[in-house]
This record gives sequence, C-alpha cells and structure tokens, in this order.
Amino acid sequence: MILKFGLPKGSLQESTFALMRMAGFKFSVSGRSYFPTCDDETIEAMLIRAQEMATYVEDGVLDAGLTGRDWIEENNADVTEVSELVYAKSSFAPVRWVLAVPNESAIQSVQDLEGKRIATEVVNLTRKYLAKNEVEAEVEFSWGATEVKAPNLVDAIVELTETGSSLRANGLRIVDTVIESTTRLIANNQSYQDPDRKKKIDNMAMLLQGAINAEEKVGLKFNIEREKVDDLRSILPAMKQPTMSPLTDSNYVALEIIVSENIVREFIPTLKEHGAADIIEYPLNKVIY
Repeated sequence: MILKFGLPKGSLQESTFALMRMAGFKFSVSGRSYFPTCDDETIEAMLIRAQEMATYVEDGVLDAGLTGRDWIEENNADVTEVSELVYAKSSFAPVRWVLAVPNESAIQSVQDLEGKRIATEVVNLTRKYLAKNEVEAEVEFSWGATEVKAPNLVDAIVELTETGSSLRANGLRIVDTVIESTTRLIANNQSYQDPDRKKKIDNMAMLLQGAINAEEKVGLKFNIEREKVDDLRSILPAMKQPTMSPLTDSNYVALEIIVSENIVREFIPTLKEHGAADIIEYPLNKVIY
C-alpha cells in the first residue's frame, strides 16, 4: 500500500516539515524538486500549494494532505477532514482572514462596503461573507501584494494574518474577521474507505496531534524524600498523577511530571524549596492523550 500524501508548498512548508519530524516522519527535498523523500517507504509525497491541496485530494490525485480550513471552504471541496492541527507559519495558533482598510478610510464596518471594491485571494469566502451581511460589493481576485492595493486600486482588502504586524506596517487597520482558519489533515473520501489507508492516515493524525500537544510542554524528573511527597503532591501540575519510582535508598523516591514550559522558570525554584533535588528538565516530541 502506497499513500499519496500532499505537503503544503510555501509559507507552511518549513513548519510542516518540522512538525512531521517531531511526529516521526522525516521528509527531505533537494533543490527545486516537488517530490520530497520520506523515511517511511509507504508514503509517496508531493509538494502542492495549500490553495490547491483540497482540490487534488478531492479528485483522488492525492490520498491525503495538509491544508487550511480556509482553502477547503474556498474551493468547496468534498473531502474528509480527519483532524484539526493547530499550527501555522510562525506559531501554534489559528490564522485569520481579515477585512482591512487604510487607516484614514471612512469604512468602519462591513456595511460600509456597499458598492465598494475589494481585492483578495479568497474570492468565494469573501463573497459568502458579504452575502451573510447582506452587502453588495465588487470582489476581485488578487495575484499577490494585496496589502499595497488599498486605497489606490481598491477600497478594502481581505488578507491572511497571524499577528496583524504586516497590515500595520502597510498602514492598514483591521475592520472585521472574515474567517478563522487552522490546518487540517484531509483525506480523499474513497481513499479513506480503504482500511489500510484509513489506518495509516488515522495513525498520522494521532502522531501529528501528539507532536502539537508536546510543543509547549517539558518533562521534569527529580528526587525527593518519601516523607515530603504528600506535601509536594498538592502543588504538582501533572496530566494525571505524577509517576513515582522507588530508589535504592528507601527514604527517597523519584518523581516525574509533564508540565507547561512557560511555568518551569517559576516551578523549579518551588520544587527546590520543597526539598526536591537532582532536577532534570527534558524536551518532548509527542504527548498522546
């Protein structure tokens, strides 16, 4: 069984390769090739723009692939959404398509777009948004550099953003969010009915989600006197209960916990105050719930 798998070419490529590596799939691509190799011989990979991924998966050219919810809806693609994977180009958070206008524009809401001109790469999503708000406006496709088109060429734009910094740098302000989007692992409907391919795709979803779960967590190991464990247990942040192992010296035990990385700098000194010693912090590749 060979799984034809689509990886997003472009802004998501680097973060996707890193996530796949954490999940246990090592892809490599050389030069200008669009056909990465994988250390899993059952995966036949191809680099495809995220904008086109859902269409090729729907048509069966690919069995599965990674793309955004935005592009699934933009293309009205009939695919199976196997898993939501919350990661983007530079963060583990959703991205947004936003309605933006020049800072000096009189437009304050979507209703102010009546009869106006809008440039965007997501024409269908924008038209649905306008229809939902009962606004009639002209929507034109933008091939790129959308942020420079307002106000000289259009009245407003609908553009993708993670932080809004690029919009601000170009003298634009956000009026409204058109759609919030996250990456999805999608599958061709027919391919997902095949037991072997379904199992492979489901396992990939589990491992990818595990890699995302692990991204902002670390493991902590430490030794402590047995008699101090009960006092310490009440302050231990752990997914369930800490793992406790006996040591050669029966007066001591080893504890192991998984915690959010952003609390470690305050938590390690607290452990020391409660008698913990030999503290080791280590990174995680996957956390499977």
